[in-house]
Amino acid sequence: MTNTTNTITTNTITPDTVLIFDTTLRDGEQSPGCSMNLEEKLQVAAQLETLGVDIIEAGFAIASEGDFQAVSEVARQCERATVASLARAAIGDIDRAWEAVRHARRPRIHTFLATSPLHMRVKLNKSPEEVIEAIARSVAHARNICPDVEWSAEDATRSEPDFLARAIETAIAAGARTINLPDTVGYATPETYGAMFRDMINRVPNADLAVFSTHCHNDLGLAVANSLAAVLAGARQVESTINGIGERAGNAAVEEVAMALKVRHDVMPARTNIVSTEITRASRLVSGITGFQVQPNKAIVGANAFAHESGIHQDGMIKDKSTYEIMTPESVGVTHSSLVMGKHSGRAAFRQKLEELGYTLGDNAFQDAFVRFKALADAKKAVFDEDIVALVDDEVLRGHDRIQVKEVEIYCGSNGPQRAVLTLEIDGEDKTTTSRGNGPVDALFNAVRILVPHDKSVLERYEVNAITGGTDAQAEVSVLLSEDGRTTRGRGTHHDTMVASARAYVNALNKLLVKRGRAPVGVSAAG
Repeated sequence: MTNTTNTITTNTITPDTVLIFDTTLRDGEQSPGCSMNLEEKLQVAAQLETLGVDIIEAGFAIASEGDFQAVSEVARQCERATVASLARAAIGDIDRAWEAVRHARRPRIHTFLATSPLHMRVKLNKSPEEVIEAIARSVAHARNICPDVEWSAEDATRSEPDFLARAIETAIAAGARTINLPDTVGYATPETYGAMFRDMINRVPNADLAVFSTHCHNDLGLAVANSLAAVLAGARQVESTINGIGERAGNAAVEEVAMALKVRHDVMPARTNIVSTEITRASRLVSGITGFQVQPNKAIVGANAFAHESGIHQDGMIKDKSTYEIMTPESVGVTHSSLVMGKHSGRAAFRQKLEELGYTLGDNAFQDAFVRFKALADAKKAVFDEDIVALVDDEVLRGHDRIQVKEVEIYCGSNGPQRAVLTLEIDGEDKTTTSRGNGPVDALFNAVRILVPHDKSVLERYEVNAITGGTDAQAEVSVLLSEDGRTTRGRGTHHDTMVASARAYVNALNKLLVKRGRAPVGVSAAG
């Protein structure tokens, strides 16, 4: 699947341009259960370029062989965006990062070191002088092999101002041309974060040689507000993620930062290169791949962001939409069509609808999607845009899974126990089993465990959401599996909740087996 809504062009940079540094593939992926495989990372990277982000942090190259490969492939794929790899202040880290990004048209090494008294004492066990020496040594080494170096002062918001200024001056003198002052633990407020940037930009002698950057976590719900305060104080790069995903409470959200600067240009005279009409597409892609559902009342991309139920609001909307909408749905890529597709729709209409939604499918993928669409249209009274998006994304997510759900039969009722008959295709061979359980979902998941043994795995979370309204709405199921410290999320959609559940569980299991580093082994059982 590719998205060809916009042609990728070189972004323009002016004094009022705020560069968007997207770290969905690195910091976002560090969310528990949010890991992505190589193919998924390349899909997200392609959409990030279409969205117009300036820098893509593709991963932490030294963290694992998988991370190194992902950074390398993203570096090769990207046509316009700068591609960065994170590296600790260690020569081995920096060399590994360079090996991963060296193929990029615009490579960057992003190295960091903590500067707060707490981190230096407890985590690094280094004196302030040793930290300064490490900054100079690591940044200089990175600059000797890569033309674009970013340095971050980890836990900057809890650092002593005098020492932070000295560290920044050292990093710039060693060759860093982007200085990131992260609110690593989400501790800052807009006033204190903005003041820190003004202070550092004014007091560091060589500050004019570098672009100052924000990186805000959302522990107090202030990540976007803090980022914008820093922009007003002179920062010209914002590090953020799609849907605000990230460790703990997440990061500043790309879409919120971009639209705040676009809508409130009157009080924040800055601009980004974000193509706002691609925002919703990017949000849906990341949500689908990670299994992290976007809350309905989420700003910009939530299902209710442009919904109006109050009679007073509806009356105002009928008279003039600007009474209750400060931006149009179309400006962020939301379509207004609803019941436009059904069981009588043909291939031409379906292809046109896919193009409207931003999809371009190859012939085989299109035929498979059309067959699934017709089956859905026969089962549902009405097919919404959201149904089609879920249908296509669901197909993309499991198109290469080695375990596939073939048939599901559930027998349940008030007397119990409930029973499931499940057929899975495992490495091209169909295997069937029957299992009982305490409820239909338990019976179904027990059947999966019989066909693909994974006794050490634990089902941490099981969530069901309706994609649209009505009793015939498609179900979207998300599961979280854990095993020996590994976590994977799976997602499945279908108009039958049990089929969606089987797909979600098997999708997570496929990812878990890949993380184990071995192929799935199927065990046949009598049906």
